[in-house]
Amino acid sequence: MDIVTAYREVGTYRGAAEMCGVSHKTVSRVVNRAEAAQVRTARRRNYESVRSLVATKIEDTKGKISAKRLLPAARAAGYAGSDRNFRRLVAQERSKYRQGQARARRPAVWAPGGHLVIDWGVLGRLHVFCAVLAWSRVRFVRFALDERAETTMRLLAECFETLGGVPKVVLADRMGCLKGGVVADVVVPTPDYVRFATHFRFRPDFCHARDPQSKGIVENLVGYAKDDLMVPLGVLGEQVTTPAELAAANSAAAAWCAEVNAARHSEIAAVPAQRLTDVEASLLTALPSLLPSGLFGGRRELRKVDKLSCVRFGSARYSVPNRWLGHTVEVVASSTAVTILMPGSGEVLAEHPLMAPGETSVTDAHYGRPRPNAPARKVTPRTAAELAFCALGPVAEQWLRSAAASGNTRLGPELEELAALQAAHGRDALLAALERAITFGRWRASGVRSILAAGAGVSQPTARGDALVIELPPTASRSLADYRLDDLGGGA
Repeated sequence: MDIVTAYREVGTYRGAAEMCGVSHKTVSRVVNRAEAAQVRTARRRNYESVRSLVATKIEDTKGKISAKRLLPAARAAGYAGSDRNFRRLVAQERSKYRQGQARARRPAVWAPGGHLVIDWGVLGRLHVFCAVLAWSRVRFVRFALDERAETTMRLLAECFETLGGVPKVVLADRMGCLKGGVVADVVVPTPDYVRFATHFRFRPDFCHARDPQSKGIVENLVGYAKDDLMVPLGVLGEQVTTPAELAAANSAAAAWCAEVNAARHSEIAAVPAQRLTDVEASLLTALPSLLPSGLFGGRRELRKVDKLSCVRFGSARYSVPNRWLGHTVEVVASSTAVTILMPGSGEVLAEHPLMAPGETSVTDAHYGRPRPNAPARKVTPRTAAELAFCALGPVAEQWLRSAAASGNTRLGPELEELAALQAAHGRDALLAALERAITFGRWRASGVRSILAAGAGVSQPTARGDALVIELPPTASRSLADYRLDDLGGGA
């Protein structure tokens, strides 16, 4: 038991000693020491005379002035103590000033569909764009080679498309690419960002200056993406320099986001992807039907669609739907792709990968039919023999093309001979002979004549496994009545 407490309870040294198991002399010594400590006055420090001076200077300089700068003024005011004691005084007053200036923070309260927090990070020469849907904690990470406004808005639009909707507020720090100015500590967004936000129907918001705590939810994601994605995969700026390498890095980032969004989040004790699907997706604003033309970064030029239904850009050709022949379109090129837009409305007419100079990117759907395997040259007969032969139809044109490819230099005169064979054998027989000539590679008029001379009794080649049908030649025969037995003689 405490000796002082026991003495106060019983009022005698011996009684307290018996209760505590010590001698009465010990009780006397402890009680007298405690009473002396209560009446002892605090010793006055040698810097108390200049405390008000130090507090005033720290208040005027917002806690920035140092003890070394204050010491001469304190010496002039009568301070005679050591430098160490004076530094102790300055530290005490600076701590009091900071405690008085500290703001009491409250934890963020996120609502479903409310906030998307975005930020940029950099590792090496490669920039990483990070976004977090605050309530469901769905994370979005992509790589880029710069932090320009066009790149930021393009990745933000890609984030909206991945989420399947647009939140009410997009919170960012004071990015130079999105900030047009600051008036009375209020951020003025750039006109392009205002148009972008109006098109997607969200409210742009910015953090306070020098206040990273207000967007710590995405600051943590930036560090997490660097440590868990960029460093293990070796995705650094020195290794990502071409559009193909950047596309491969973004594919890895998309796979990483799918993995972390499907895992249980420790803070919300839920799976972010499932939380988005079950609750938050229905509260997001629907995506606009058209993308704004200012969304696409890079070079922007006007081009006229030529007779090939293509536009030339960077010494390469890119196809456009053929209904836009003769129209002027807007071509926007980024580091990896070329997008063709309708000027004014921003309607996307075509999208192509970025091609090297001299190459061509063609989409069959722009022409309404698939591209043929080989170019077809039109057969244009001019002489009477050519007109008569080509009038036989596709079989005659096919034989004509093949005979010309074989190097038949007498093809012109032989067409007159084939026309004479048609008069002798008929149209159907000549067509059948031409088909057989194509099958067996007979590209002379003499070959067609020999086929006609053989008649219909020759075999026709068929695929293996099919029935072989042969038309037999006619022969002389007698009726069965000639073989009937005679009733009288029993002979034939």
